[in-house]
Amino acid sequence: MATEEKINLLGLDRAAMEALFQELGQKAFHGRNVLKWIHKHGVIDFEAMTDVPKRLRAQLAEIAEIRVPEIVFDQPSRDGTHKWVLELDCNNRVESVHIPDGDRNTLCVSSQVGCSLDCSFCSTAQQGFNRNLSSAEIIGQVWVTVHRMGKPLSNVVMMGMGEPLANFDAVVQAMNIMQEDLAYMLSKYRVTISTSGIVPAIYRLNEVSDVSLAVSLHAPNNELRDRLVPINKKYPLEELIPACREFVRNDKRRKVTWEYVMLDGVNDSDKHAKELIRLLEGTPSKMNLIPFNPFPGTEFRSSSPERIEAFRQRLMKAGIISITRKTRGDDIDAACGQLVGKVKDRSRRELKFAGRSARS
Repeated sequence: MATEEKINLLGLDRAAMEALFQELGQKAFHGRNVLKWIHKHGVIDFEAMTDVPKRLRAQLAEIAEIRVPEIVFDQPSRDGTHKWVLELDCNNRVESVHIPDGDRNTLCVSSQVGCSLDCSFCSTAQQGFNRNLSSAEIIGQVWVTVHRMGKPLSNVVMMGMGEPLANFDAVVQAMNIMQEDLAYMLSKYRVTISTSGIVPAIYRLNEVSDVSLAVSLHAPNNELRDRLVPINKKYPLEELIPACREFVRNDKRRKVTWEYVMLDGVNDSDKHAKELIRLLEGTPSKMNLIPFNPFPGTEFRSSSPERIEAFRQRLMKAGIISITRKTRGDDIDAACGQLVGKVKDRSRRELKFAGRSARS
């Protein structure tokens, strides 16, 4: 099979891997074996895949490769969080965040180099947009973390840089690998995709993938959400809420996770809480209240702990499960909304990425 560029097998899910091997005139089970070697065993050298015929290994070496992202910075936080800075093709870089918490071992994965949605409270959204990640670059973040840490992940959240539903096909293929029994074996309740509210893609996702849904809500009415989350101007709450309700309709265990950053004097009043309760009536919901993580030049401040707790209690009394998310990794700019296109090395010299970055 002639090809100008080698195929990166890292990003192929089971269906794509089987199809490739059949195209090569091979049995589909060889594709499944290679998938298992790559993801379950962490093997990226074809010669080490001992149950793959030698002739097939040589054929693969000619037309394919297994190329994983390179960690160029590993920034540990005092709370155990790690921020990986990963080198991609064309000198682009993205960040992903590993969050250990007791028995939970969560990875926050990026889907784009940059983001075009321009949410006003997010530092990374101010950096602009460069390009989508390939499925290999997305799942590569999982591969690197699992085989660097030496233990499996319990959860993956597509909440890193970028808007996942704006990179639909690559994200779905990567999530298929996350859930694959021959790879990372994560359940549909352990893989969460976060979106700012691209409504048609939510309906499409419900048809082709079985994962959990989180939505960056941040406001209980259109006027305020237009300001905070500009995609709302295209897909207002009257369209977003029914799409989310439909997503969880056929699974009694499933709830929509709403992400709500708490901004002092902006969206945190008792009136806002009442509006939020009315908005979500009839939708199985879990609310994550996120203390705002400040960044230079922002106009916003975080709501006080007392105000956040009062807001949470109002939601709880109305039957909406609500938690205040504990800030993790803020000392290394790894908290929600802080993934940006620059890091500082140990000498405190500022290093700017060739690629721009986006939201968390």
